Amino acid sequence: MTTSSHERRPVKWIKAARRDFSDFTPLAQLELRRSVTILTEGRMPPIAKPLAGLGSGVMELALKHRGDAFRLVYALQIGDAIWVVHAFKKKSKTGIKTPREEIDVIRGRLKRLREELKWTTTILN
Repeated sequence: MTTSSHERRPVKWIKAARRDFSDFTPLAQLELRRSVTILTEGRMPPIAKPLAGLGSGVMELALKHRGDAFRLVYALQIGDAIWVVHAFKKKSKTGIKTPREEIDVIRGRLKRLREELKWTTTILN
């Protein structure tokens, strides 16, 4: 089921993810923004896939563009927004596995985000 345009989910970015995303090529940014728009409408873009080992609702947009691999990692089950937690250009030429150092960054950012949102919710209630 898709949502109507007035029911789109908001997209929120961790600052470091936004900064890293800005380093992507303009065409990679455009393609990934299109996919994020699809997400906000409640649909799943063809380049989306679950990111194993990080919990339910942690997904990745995996874009191949001119021989490069761009990744945008987001969480669907943290609050009411789609949270973009990491953006990186995959440098590994062997295999499709996400490099360990990138997984560590994602895991740390998700932990801090959950703690921050939990604290904010506690304060506001």
